Amino acid sequence: MMIFGHAYLARALLACIIGICFSVTDVAHGQSAGTPDPTDAGKAIFKRANCMGCHKWHGNGGGGYGGDALSLRKTELTRELIIETIGCGRPGTGMPFFLRGAYDTIKCYGALQADMAGNMPPEAGSFLRGNDIEAVADYVLAHIKGRSEPTYAECIGFFSQESRACNVYKTDSAASPENKPKER
Repeated sequence: MMIFGHAYLARALLACIIGICFSVTDVAHGQSAGTPDPTDAGKAIFKRANCMGCHKWHGNGGGGYGGDALSLRKTELTRELIIETIGCGRPGTGMPFFLRGAYDTIKCYGALQADMAGNMPPEAGSFLRGNDIEAVADYVLAHIKGRSEPTYAECIGFFSQESRACNVYKTDSAASPENKPKER
């Protein structure tokens, strides 16, 4: 009976040590064991609401259906201003508003639609709830704002898998032979 007790205790101790090792590895890589990134919801909404249609997956901006989108990497907007911009759009630009009732029953930038005199931003293809808008703002702050040029690792992280779109971010030393152009 005593041997069984010691064997059981040894296995329990070993399982605990292994669990701690995996937890330490996850923490060293910026993740807590079993805890998803709290900004994953914001990333999903960023994709679903087609923010990447103009701002691109990396947030550097560029041409899109609404014109040249500004770089979210270089933005100096605070969380509150990012939330307002998503909800109310940007008057006089192609940045759409995502908040239902914006400019109708909810004043944006202190104005309603009648006050906009032709500077009304476009309506987004779909509306977002307030907590969804906040989630996108939190995602932008955690993963885009203040970052330097996009990297291969960021690209893979955004798409959650290998994507051909990420190949342009591979360095020559990191590119595998099958991803390099064939010489003719």
